[in-house]
Amino acid sequence: MLTGIRDAVIIYNPTAGRGRHRRRTQLERAQSILKQAGILTELEATTGPGSAVEQARSAVADGRQMLIACGGDGTINEIVNGLAGSQVPMAVLPGGTANVLVKELSLPWDIPRAAERLVRGTLRRIALGLALSPEISGGQRYFICVAGAGPDGKLVNAVDPETKRRLGILAYWLEGFRQLVQYPFPLFRVCTAEAEHAASLVVVGRTKHYGGPVMITTEASLFEDCFEVFVATTQKRWRYVTDMSKLLLGRHRTIADDFFWKSTAVRCEPVGREEVWAQVDGEPIGRLPVEFKIVPDALTLVLPGES
Repeated sequence: MLTGIRDAVIIYNPTAGRGRHRRRTQLERAQSILKQAGILTELEATTGPGSAVEQARSAVADGRQMLIACGGDGTINEIVNGLAGSQVPMAVLPGGTANVLVKELSLPWDIPRAAERLVRGTLRRIALGLALSPEISGGQRYFICVAGAGPDGKLVNAVDPETKRRLGILAYWLEGFRQLVQYPFPLFRVCTAEAEHAASLVVVGRTKHYGGPVMITTEASLFEDCFEVFVATTQKRWRYVTDMSKLLLGRHRTIADDFFWKSTAVRCEPVGREEVWAQVDGEPIGRLPVEFKIVPDALTLVLPGES
């Protein structure tokens, strides 16, 4: 149980994902469920890209006892960046296009049912990932689930925000097919203390889930102070097509010339003139070089109780 928590704010993205027109009603039902457990909440809508970071910081400054995020991966990432380093717990409710954290926590895709799980939740202090790059505003950005560079970074940087708003996750699939035809799969260097590879793709995972139905870093854990690193080394377009089928079948750890290992710091550097793009939690962070590192004891997460 969330003992001692009586005052919380729900920060939600009113434009994220489908069903946005009934989300307010569902959130009000969630408020009623939380109130029955003794937790009073206020609803606070985001106002545009970046607003959730400042809203989360304001919640900390105002002495809120818990912050509940309702939105997609981008909204959650912004709230994480507003809470990182504080002691204010973060809970999540389902929303958005593809919510990796909701899947990782096995929450139902129904806001009131998820709220019932939250009131029986427990608090756990976890590490976060941190991306360092001169192309990021302020030079750094935290992430909670997954980062990457290569074709996924290019895809995330290329998706049109208006198309994403209209089509949801279909926008990513359409852009993915376009990149599969056009992307040259340039190699770049992935360096850690444990291994070094020339890669065409790197996934730096804190979660087993990657996006949609896909799971890549299946031995990653939010409760370990490390990443699981996945590297693909092929530059052959047809290999990416065939490897995708193995990935969807859960057989990707058997693919030749792909590598998995755990580390606390990963540096990605370009080796040629081709630009290589990166992303964190499905949000663009620009081009390589970039360094990903673990920051222990960085966030308090609410783990939902049993159904």
